Amino acid sequence: MSVIVNVHDAKTHFSRLLDQAHAGQEIILAKAGKPYARLVPLSPGKGQRQAGRLKGRIGCIGPEFFEPLPQSELDAWESQ
Repeated sequence: MSVIVNVHDAKTHFSRLLDQAHAGQEIILAKAGKPYARLVPLSPGKGQRQAGRLKGRIGCIGPEFFEPLPQSELDAWESQ
């Protein structure tokens, strides 16, 4: 269910409307009696990033990773 609020009232009660939107309520902002914008909660993110969360699930990077690329590989990148 959505609630329609005119812009003037929205400015007056913005903090309360934010709380309602955060709780899942859809707020329709109206200008001159016509729907103008919608205030809705953000979808939840993918979760908090945490250092070490994938420890043991990713293989080690071998020393060859740090070796210089062959000239043919460098040339291929530079020609693009």
